[in-house]
Amino acid sequence: MAQVLIRDLDPEVIEALKRRAKEHNRSLQGELKTILEQAVRNSSHRNIDAFLAQVREIRKQTEGTPQTDAAQLVREDRKR
Repeated sequence: MAQVLIRDLDPEVIEALKRRAKEHNRSLQGELKTILEQAVRNSSHRNIDAFLAQVREIRKQTEGTPQTDAAQLVREDRKR
């Protein structure tokens, strides 16, 4: 697995992270790993969910409207 080094963290942040790790019965490294994994999972799901909601909304708004292939539009634009 890859390793990450974070430099110049405020000592107060380090102490808060150590307290948090102790509350969760983890090492500082384990706590940091959990925080980072959760942050990525949560943001990925939110982004995907928001994107899919937008897609559904656009589909509803354009239902019944004929759609033109984007490649065809690009070709036409290049001919100008």
